[in-house]
Amino acid sequence: MPLTSPRRSALSEQVISALRAQISSGEWPVGSRIPTEPELVEQLGVARNTVREAVRALAHNGLLDIRQGSGTYVVATSELAGVMQRRFADADPRHIAELRSTLESSAAQLAAERRTERDLKQLDALLVRREQAWESGDAEAFVAADATFHMAVVAASHNDVMTAMYADLGEVLRDWLREDVGEKLSAENHMDHAGLVDAIRDGDAEGAATQAAGYPFLCRPGRLSPSPSGG
Repeated sequence: MPLTSPRRSALSEQVISALRAQISSGEWPVGSRIPTEPELVEQLGVARNTVREAVRALAHNGLLDIRQGSGTYVVATSELAGVMQRRFADADPRHIAELRSTLESSAAQLAAERRTERDLKQLDALLVRREQAWESGDAEAFVAADATFHMAVVAASHNDVMTAMYADLGEVLRDWLREDVGEKLSAENHMDHAGLVDAIRDGDAEGAATQAAGYPFLCRPGRLSPSPSGG
């Protein structure tokens, strides 16, 4: 529906909100190219300058990346996620792994205590999708499936603050996993996450926490790995 407003500044804010909603809803996922400027002008029913101003604002906030000659791409799902990605771009990979381990261990413990039947069904489905992605040999598909699975574990904690924080760190964690997995999946780095789901299903908080704590570390040469586990 075309956007209308008597004031240019208010209209720009409306366009920014509309584009942000497309990103946060997942309609434009991270890594995807958004519609071209003319397409957005037609969709929103506003002037080209207004669209350009909104896109530049979201690029400045870290949600979009304007690539000359290629298009504009989604790089984060929220302003905070964009800040996180820039802030930790050069962080020690071990520290990112330790952060992920700490968050996921705590979340898994809570998930074992609070999970619903709906949570369990989702975890089962995402576990299957993760295994299918691994068997396909597509490293990027596996990173996406693994990240979605772990996000669901955290969401099953029913701690809204922890879930929001993990989501804002999502692209940072995916970048780390992407680097650690490498371009080619190797059998020695695979770990089945069925044990984690079983612990959550059984209400075994300690077991779930222990299972989740080790997963972020892969056994690749050159990595300091406190636990022989992957993904």
